[in-house]
Amino acid sequence: MKLLRVGTAGAERPALLDAGGTLRDLSGIVPDIDGPLLADAAALGRIRSAADAGVLPVLDADGLRIGPPLARIGKVVCIGLNYHDHARETGAEPPAEPVVFFKAADTVVGPHDTVLVPRGSAKTDWEVELAVVIGRTARYLETDEQALAHVAGYAVAHDVSEREFQIERGGTWDKGKNCETFNPLGPWLVTADEVPDPQNLSLKLWVNGELKQDGSTSEQIFPVAEVVRYVSHFMTLYPGDVINTGTPAGVAMGQPEPKPYLRSGDVVELEIEGLGRQRQELKDA
Repeated sequence: MKLLRVGTAGAERPALLDAGGTLRDLSGIVPDIDGPLLADAAALGRIRSAADAGVLPVLDADGLRIGPPLARIGKVVCIGLNYHDHARETGAEPPAEPVVFFKAADTVVGPHDTVLVPRGSAKTDWEVELAVVIGRTARYLETDEQALAHVAGYAVAHDVSEREFQIERGGTWDKGKNCETFNPLGPWLVTADEVPDPQNLSLKLWVNGELKQDGSTSEQIFPVAEVVRYVSHFMTLYPGDVINTGTPAGVAMGQPEPKPYLRSGDVVELEIEGLGRQRQELKDA
């Protein structure tokens, strides 16, 4: 299933994109798309049954904003340097263990919402990423099979980053990762049953129409299952938590000088195979 949330910011309603591409209203069945829903097999079954029966009301998609596909996200866990080609382009050694950092849940915005270039920024960068959405409470998972059984679905994430804040201003990466609007998510949450192999998905990103990133999740140093299993040994993952699993080569930081960092007026588009497409215009904060 392709689950999404539509409407003005803070007042989104749950919806489903059916197999024919028609937007359907879920508000008569569930109150929202969130962690408790993803953990509720009966509620998900009701959605499937209603979708199969063709009884869900049609929503007019014309001019309708698409919000983040998930409400009340508990935490956004991020994995750094998780693609072989990205490590090479930045001159970094592939890490021996996953590099883990956080983005605040309030960085998450809709897939087509405006991204704000922070005040004083000269090095705002792009990163297309596969987001993993947790559907069952995960603690100390032991196998890849267990890890994948705790995944509710997948989505497109844009891990926007300010490299000067991240690398040159001291401390951890958090200052360059948590600026407002720095995590567009969506357009949909695609349930795990529709993504049989998360290690065989193409990822692409364009800036002002020019292809910048063209990679595959097959290049991941630590695959999805290993990431979920690993993270569950350091923190409890709850339904509705999100893991951004890293970006392939092609970011601005890895390109020759002068590096083409993002500026107000730039347009970024990104997509992951089967998971949909995003488009954001950048504006000064």
